[in-house]
Amino acid sequence: METSLACVRRLATRLDERPADYDALLERVGSRPFVLLGEASHGTAEFYRLRGEITRRLIEERDFEAVLVEADWPDALRLNRYVRGDRRDSLQQAFDDFQRFPQWMWRNEQVRDFIAWLADHHAASTPGSDRRPVGFHGMDLYSLHRSADAVIAYLEGVDPDQAALARRGYACLDHRGDPFHYGRNVAFGLTPSCEQASIRLLLDLLHKAPAYLRADGRRAADEQFFAEQNARVVVNAEEYYRAMFGSRVDTWNLRDGHMTETLAALHAHLRCQGGQGKIVVWAHNSHLGDARATEMHWARGQHNIGQLARQRFGVDRVLLVGFTTHTGRVAAANEWDGPVERRWVRPSREDSVEGLFHQSGLDRFYLPLVSPDAEPLEERRLQRAIGVIYRPDTERASHYFHACLARQFDAVFHLDETTAVTPFETGGPWDKEDMPETYPFGV
Repeated sequence: METSLACVRRLATRLDERPADYDALLERVGSRPFVLLGEASHGTAEFYRLRGEITRRLIEERDFEAVLVEADWPDALRLNRYVRGDRRDSLQQAFDDFQRFPQWMWRNEQVRDFIAWLADHHAASTPGSDRRPVGFHGMDLYSLHRSADAVIAYLEGVDPDQAALARRGYACLDHRGDPFHYGRNVAFGLTPSCEQASIRLLLDLLHKAPAYLRADGRRAADEQFFAEQNARVVVNAEEYYRAMFGSRVDTWNLRDGHMTETLAALHAHLRCQGGQGKIVVWAHNSHLGDARATEMHWARGQHNIGQLARQRFGVDRVLLVGFTTHTGRVAAANEWDGPVERRWVRPSREDSVEGLFHQSGLDRFYLPLVSPDAEPLEERRLQRAIGVIYRPDTERASHYFHACLARQFDAVFHLDETTAVTPFETGGPWDKEDMPETYPFGV
C-alpha cells in the first residue's frame, strides 16, 4: 500500500514563482462559482500574496465578480468603495475603518497591494463592456454597533421616518458600551434584549426595498443590498454576543453560519444584477476546510463555511483550497488585544500534515487532492492552525488538531518556510526573539 509520503511526492507539483504555478488549480476551478482560499495563519505574507495572485487570475480569466473576506462588513465596504472608484479616500485612508483587534490582519502592505490592483483593474475596464466591477466585501459579524449605525444612515437618505424607528429600535444595543457588555447585560437580565427589534427592522428593510430603489440602476440596488447586509449583521451579531454568555448555543456555529449566509446573499445579489455570482473567499483554513473531516466536528459538533457551502451549493460548485507552512515567521500577538509581533514559528511536528510535507523535500508545491488518487492522505493526522495569537510554549494544545486532509480540502498549497505580513503599524516592539537558544538541536 502506498505511503502518505509517496503519495505527496507523486501528486505534488513544485512551485516555480511564475504564473503557471496556478494553471492546474484554474483547470480544477472549471465553471465553479465558489473558490474558497484558506490560510494556516492570519499573519503570513506568502498566503496573502498567493491568494492575491490566484484571485487576479480568477477575475481576469474566469470572470469572478467579488472577493469576500474574513472581515467586518462596514470595514471592508470602505475598501469596496475605493476599489469601485470613490476617491474621497486615498488608498491608505480606505483602510482606516479597520480599528478593531487584530488590525494588522487587513491593515498590511500585502492587502494594500491587492486593493491597489483591484482599483487599477476597475479603472481599466472598458466603459460599456460586459465585464462587471469586482467588489471587495467582509463577511464577519463583530460590527454590531457600526452596522446598526450604517442602517440608520442609509434610511435617513431614503426614508427618514423609518430611520427614526430604527434609531429607537436599536437604542437597546447601548452604543456607548462594548458589544460584549451588551451580551453580558442581557444574559444576566440587566438590560432588555434587542432581538425582536433587530429582526423587525431587517424584515421592514427587505419589505420596503422596492419603494427605496430609485431609477439609477445598479448603484441603488447595491446601496440597498449593503444596508440589508448590515441589518443581517445586527440580527446575527446580537444573537452571537448574547450566546457568548450562555451554554446552549455554539458561537462558532453562529459565526460560520452568518458568514455562509453572507456568501449566499452576495451570490444571489450578483445574479439579480445580471452577473454569474462568482465569488472568491479568503479566510482561515479552519473556516474553509470541510469541518466534517476535522476534530472540530468529531469532538465538538461544529460546522464551518467549507462544510455549509458544500451542503448548500453542491460539492461540484465549491472548491476548497488550503495553505500550509512548516516554519518561518508570522505576525501574531501573544494575547488578545496585545501588540502584533514578528514571531518565530516552530518547525512543525513530524506527525503532522506540515511535517509530512516538509519530509517530502519538495519545499514549495501545489497538491491536488482528488479521490481516489489521494486516498493515503485521508488518514487522520495532526494539522496546525495559528490565528491572531501564537503560543509556541503550548503549541500542541493551542494550535494542533486532527484532520483528514483529502476530505477536508480539494487542493493544498504548501510553503516550507514563510515570512510575516508587514503591518502599517505595530503598536510596540516588532521582533520577538522567542527562538530557543538551543535551536535547531533542542538539547
